[in-house]
This record gives sequence, structure tokens and C-alpha cells, in this order.
Amino acid sequence: MKPQAKKLIAKEKRILTPSGRLQQVAALVYRYESNALKILLITSRGTGRWVIPKGWPQVGCTLAETAACEAYEEAGVRGDISQHPIGSFDYSKSDLPPERLNQFTVAVFALHYSQQAKDWPEREQRVCEWVCPYEAAKRVDEAELKHIMRGFADLRLTMAAE
Repeated sequence: MKPQAKKLIAKEKRILTPSGRLQQVAALVYRYESNALKILLITSRGTGRWVIPKGWPQVGCTLAETAACEAYEEAGVRGDISQHPIGSFDYSKSDLPPERLNQFTVAVFALHYSQQAKDWPEREQRVCEWVCPYEAAKRVDEAELKHIMRGFADLRLTMAAE
């Protein structure tokens, strides 16, 4: 069963990390345009900030499969997902009730873009834009995510030069 199909029947699961934060997963979607590396950014539904597809782990799916599902649901993209995270970042939400845990750790998986659907679940709720990794790093708020994006770009440049 494809990860996208699994998500429809899977339930979210809350995983507490050893540091006491809630685990989430994200996809760093990338492709090459005229030999230039591009990263896909999307807008968040609530504030319209630039983010990458992100969500909760799913019962019956690996973290990587869940990241691929989020990329499809939020941006309509499909591709090859890395099986291991390329990094992680922490963030907190201040708009949650005080009794709710508001600290999160996000494991980021690289997804090499292959196609985008004509329609997907959150198409009308988000804007998608392909930008160079350094522009992507400027647009996102999380310092650790900026670092992951720049490091990913530097690694790709090093690999291309070899």
C-alpha cells in the first residue's frame, strides 16, 4: 500500500521524545531546475508563514512514509523520500492552551520531487513556491531549519563537484 493510501486509514500518534517534546515529521522537497537546486516552500494554513510540509507520525507508517504523506496532502507532491532524517529542529507554539504540551521536535526527511498532482487535499489552503535553498532559509522562521536547508544545499554542491 502506498504511504498516501495508508494515511487515509491511519491514525495520528503522539510520540514523546527523550527531551520531553512531541515528535513531528517534515519533508524537505527538492528538485533541480536547469541544474540549480530548488526547495519547495508552502504557506502555513493559520498564519501564512513559509514552511515545509509537516505533521504528526501515523500509526502503521514509518516517520519517512508519514513525511511523504504530508508532502502529498499539503503540496500535492510525490517523489523518493530518504529513509533517514537529514536533520531535526525544535519549535514551540504559543497559541496553545497552557495545559497542552507546546514543545515540538521535527525530524526532516529529504524528498526528491518527481511529480505534482493536479489536485490534492490542501490545495485551496496553501501557496506553493520553488526557491533556491538560501532564499528558502531566509523565508522560514526556525533557525535550525535554516541551518538544515543551507547544509543540504552545501552538501548537494559538494556532491555535484566531485
